[in-house]
Amino acid sequence: MNKIVIIDDEPLARSITKEYLQKHPELELVQECNDGFEGLKAIQQYQPDLIFLDIQMPKITGFEMLELIDEPPAIIFTTAFDEYAIKAFEAHAIDYLLKPFNQERFDKAIDKWKEQTPTNNTKSTQELLDSASQSPSQSHRIVVKNGSKIKIIPVHEVQYLEAADDYVKIHTSEGYFLKNKTMTHFENSLDGQQFVRSHRSYIVNVQQITRIDPYEKDNHVAILRSGVKVPVSRSGYGRLKTVLGL
Repeated sequence: MNKIVIIDDEPLARSITKEYLQKHPELELVQECNDGFEGLKAIQQYQPDLIFLDIQMPKITGFEMLELIDEPPAIIFTTAFDEYAIKAFEAHAIDYLLKPFNQERFDKAIDKWKEQTPTNNTKSTQELLDSASQSPSQSHRIVVKNGSKIKIIPVHEVQYLEAADDYVKIHTSEGYFLKNKTMTHFENSLDGQQFVRSHRSYIVNVQQITRIDPYEKDNHVAILRSGVKVPVSRSGYGRLKTVLGL
């Protein structure tokens, strides 16, 4: 028996998915959730084999929820028309059900899922999340896990980012938060006119810089409003000068 979780903020959409699942007795619905917070808890509790996931939900989006899961299960997305999301699904061979969908289309999605291996599912999901992060709708905030809680950080509150092994430290006035992403991911997804890769291990919010001082050989240091000193390499200095118009 395969365990199923439905995550969708529309009661009608959840009820339709439940109705279509009745034709598949080998699939057991263990939980239905109306937002990403509930979905995250359900996935951690039940470790489902497959989730039906909406994208546009209150609080956090489906993509943001998935970023908080170390090993996400197989996913069939259920979504209203979203041109960017659909292009991302098709590029990474992940199935989606465009609302409203019928039983026949639902059954095809189930068959496609059964044909895929868990390894392929995981790889496709990670590639999808990397692609989705480039969407303008995903670039105005960063969602992180803070212990058992979820923290939503508007990007304008980010002072700088710092590489930390397999994670990135996101520094704010409240302290720092860890995100399991790479510096390259943030360099590509954040607004390049606001966030600049000042150093191999640092990305700085240019709005936070009060001055840039020379520091050893060809290097510099950026002094932030908080008093923090962020390293600036020779190439980083060139990027900063371009963005700041120096």
